[in-house]
Amino acid sequence: MHENVNDSWLRRFGPPLDSGMRLICFPHAGGAASAYVSLARALAPDVEVLGVQYPGRQDRRHEAPVEDVNRLADLIAAALPADPARPYALFGHSMGAVVAYEVALRLTRDGRPDPVRFFASGRGAPSLGPGSSDGLRGDAELAAEMRRLGGSRGVLGDPELMAMAMPALRSDYRALGAYSWATAEPLTCPVSVLIGDADPLVTPDEAGTWLDHAKSGGTLRVFPGGHFYLDGLVRDVADAIRTDLQLAAGFAPA
Repeated sequence: MHENVNDSWLRRFGPPLDSGMRLICFPHAGGAASAYVSLARALAPDVEVLGVQYPGRQDRRHEAPVEDVNRLADLIAAALPADPARPYALFGHSMGAVVAYEVALRLTRDGRPDPVRFFASGRGAPSLGPGSSDGLRGDAELAAEMRRLGGSRGVLGDPELMAMAMPALRSDYRALGAYSWATAEPLTCPVSVLIGDADPLVTPDEAGTWLDHAKSGGTLRVFPGGHFYLDGLVRDVADAIRTDLQLAAGFAPA
């Protein structure tokens, strides 16, 4: 029997698996669960990918976005499946890395099974403080930032799509601007850090500060590309994820 997942918060990309590794993916600011469709296909059938769908976008566009990272983490942690026999990992890109980090801390505090691996992509650790663009609010500033980061040209070039995307994007940047790191509590699992070598937001050294938050150490991988390096290197990133997950108990690739 397939385990139920929370239909409000989680999106599954492919047929459900009865067992095996599960990767829960957290989108970037303004992003949606669908950002991970290609990664899910690249990891199938070894890993079941679930994308977190924040309120205020796509099929949740009529819901108010959550403008507080800690509140968002509370809600997501409560919604995650809790099968103690099934290993899982967390993957967050940019803002998603911060949200995933806060979710991981909450799961540990609640006595839930810990993730076997934490993947932080395109973001420095919370101990570095706010990023240079955290807290941007003006629509013109946000659109310019998306162009600088190499965001979707299809959205940036379509006024109607931009108008639909802007409320969630604006709210996410407000949430990032208000967020502050409040704990020295380390992650209990190993950490994998992934970064593009031309990312305008974070350097590889800054991204590597995530390893200071890991009791069990981890790895740093630098890929060619900018902030959205993943879009052009899905297979390479999937191979890196698969390699690190193979170190985790209970995972054997098909």
